[in-house]
Formats: sequence, C-alpha cells, structure tokens
Amino acid sequence: MLKRRTNPDFLNGVPELLLLRLLSSRAMYGYELVQAIRLATGGGLEFGEGCIYPLLHRLEADGLLASRRETVGGRARFVYRMTSKGRAQLAERVDAWERVTSAVRLALHGAPHVQPE
Repeated sequence: MLKRRTNPDFLNGVPELLLLRLLSSRAMYGYELVQAIRLATGGGLEFGEGCIYPLLHRLEADGLLASRRETVGGRARFVYRMTSKGRAQLAERVDAWERVTSAVRLALHGAPHVQPE
C-alpha cells in the first residue's frame, strides 16, 4: 500500500505562502486554514495541523501575523490575522514565486533544443 506524502521536499515555502495569502483576505483559525488550503488548491495540496500550527507560530514570532484568543462554543481557539509586515512579506514572496515558477515552466516546456554556449 502506498503512503500518500502530503509535503514533498519541493514544496518548501509553499505552506507559508498559502497561509499568508489566505490570511491577507480575512482572519482565520488554524483548523480553518488547513481546510481553506485544501479547498483553495482544489484538493491538490493538503497540509495537516502538525505542519500548519508550527508555521503559524513562527510567522507570528516573526511579526508577520498577530493572533487573538476567542472562545467559541466553550472552546478556546486562536484566530490569526495578517500584519502590515506580513502584507509586505506576502508581496515579496508572491513575486519570488512567480519568478521561480516561470523559470521552471520555461525549462520544462520551453525550447527543447537550447544548448549552453
């Protein structure tokens, strides 16, 4: 039986990018973000809570996110929102991602007979 791997090595940085993008539109709590990533990617990417919560804590420690504690139905949860520093970081990361994906796309689908001089 094949084990499904949800976080291949080439996805380094992708969960952070998706968290910042999703939180740029509205505040959300951790499990909500796990579900939002799955929905936003059409099920193509899934990151469990064990991946997402440490990233949320790190992004908050770096000043990119802020959180507040809410009690809902007698249960406490932390809701995360983007900071202005986080918005600036998102813009930089989106730009970098676009450059990388464009270069990889070109290498994979570009001129197949290009040879170095």
